[in-house]
Amino acid sequence: MAHEEHADLHAEAVEREAILGRYMAEHGLKSTRQRALIVEAFFDQGGHVSVDELVGHVRRRDPHVSTATVYRTMKLLTECGLAHARHFGDGQTRYESAAGREHHDHLICTECGSIIEFENDRIEALQQQVARRHGFKLTGHKMELYGLCPDCQKSRA
Repeated sequence: MAHEEHADLHAEAVEREAILGRYMAEHGLKSTRQRALIVEAFFDQGGHVSVDELVGHVRRRDPHVSTATVYRTMKLLTECGLAHARHFGDGQTRYESAAGREHHDHLICTECGSIIEFENDRIEALQQQVARRHGFKLTGHKMELYGLCPDCQKSRA
């Protein structure tokens, strides 16, 4: 890893810790070793992580971390703006990092559950145009497209 990339990752981690620390202080919450472990594991994993996946990851380092503690920590990260909770139609809430991320949309495979993130300026501009046409001021949006990924299309052929 290049020195600059390492420095950027370190700066992001410091910023996340500051945001979380302020939020916890404002809400009278304490920092715990298990909470810190969960937060570190979440940001290390990246992608779209379910609580079950995160529990498995965290328990490799501390088998005593409860599922309820992971749920509470992810709720905390969502409330303070460091994570987004996503519902991709598979019955599980998945979380992704909100820190330092540009807006993006998702392609979700209904067969294997794979998730592809993408950005498209033309789609974004079209959404703005539709909103303006209807006198609507957008404050945010999410777009999820469901279908079959290339691998699942091949396996069905």
